[in-house]
Amino acid sequence: MEPSELKEIVDRGEGLHTDFKAALSSPDELAKDLVAFANTDGGRLVVGVADDRTVVGIPDLDAAQRLVDNVAFNNCDPPTTVLQETVAVDGRSVLVVRVPRGDQRPYRTSRGRYYIRTTSGCRDASRGELLRLFQAAESLHADELPVLRAGLADLSMEAFEQHLTDAGLQDTGLDRLTLLRNWRLVAGDHPTLAGLLLFGRRPQEALPWANVICAAWPGTDDADSDLVDRKDCDGRLTDVIETVLRFLHAYLREEHHIRGGTTPEAYPELHPQAVREAVVNAVAHRDYTVPAAVRVFVFRDRVDIRAPGRPPNSVDEAAMRAGTHVVRNPHLYARLGDLPMLVTKAGSGVRRMVKLVRETSGRELGIVLREHETVFSLPRKPYGELVVAGP
Repeated sequence: MEPSELKEIVDRGEGLHTDFKAALSSPDELAKDLVAFANTDGGRLVVGVADDRTVVGIPDLDAAQRLVDNVAFNNCDPPTTVLQETVAVDGRSVLVVRVPRGDQRPYRTSRGRYYIRTTSGCRDASRGELLRLFQAAESLHADELPVLRAGLADLSMEAFEQHLTDAGLQDTGLDRLTLLRNWRLVAGDHPTLAGLLLFGRRPQEALPWANVICAAWPGTDDADSDLVDRKDCDGRLTDVIETVLRFLHAYLREEHHIRGGTTPEAYPELHPQAVREAVVNAVAHRDYTVPAAVRVFVFRDRVDIRAPGRPPNSVDEAAMRAGTHVVRNPHLYARLGDLPMLVTKAGSGVRRMVKLVRETSGRELGIVLREHETVFSLPRKPYGELVVAGP
């Protein structure tokens, strides 16, 4: 790094990716900073620059570098990667410690503390943030966590038995409780999130936000017109999906035409399979560490399906359209996949939605990735366009 580049960094001040230290203090404080950068998005620790951006330098550069290496290896679990370089500014030595975003997240200090970086420094990771870090490392999934407010009595074994029958899995050779445990639907004496959502008697009593809210507006925005209808869809996940689909069917148009025969054929404005794919995708792949409901909004020009959380592992819109398939809730998805009418297990859901929306409406499926939300927009045809040519 050239001195001019360091001066630019100092002039910009501290932020999410930059922290100034006049001097290195205790190993615990240094470990806290290294772990926070590794758990978040990486960054650099600039040692020898005070908080007021004054370059004070480091009197013993070798000792500082040895301390950084030692703390990165011994006081961080797993050890963090650090890249050190020195820069001379106005005759003073400054140590720049680069910490890449860790590929073994989450990291913690030797004292067992998990930290993340913020624009104003670093702090302890919240429970939800920690869960997301574990999920990103594929070492823990939210759907396998036990729901401590529920017990085994809150599961409907009748519903589980019906699922096995529908999926043709009655003869597994295992007793039902063992099967529930093997499928990560039960942990200890509690149902997991996946188990409760799929087979709970009343899942929303313990997970009130794990539902779907449907609403319809006459206009194109939920803020500029009066609400026409609203329905809270509760119950087991398969029942929720069917309730949402019935709500949408009530508000989406369908024309019937006779083409080359005597029986009218139905021509819906949105392909039913695309609608089903979007709804199933939202409940199966949403982030259940975010305490918010899936929202399904019907507008005059589109249907928005808004699911909490961005796609995992930095999957972006282009990757989704190309068919990149990352399962956030594998145990939930696996059991929905037992029922072919819901999930194909081919990992082509978004690509199929894109194709069907284009064929049905002549328009493109909208995909919007926000900080804490993924939105699929299925465009509707304006009145007058839902016409089918003759035979």
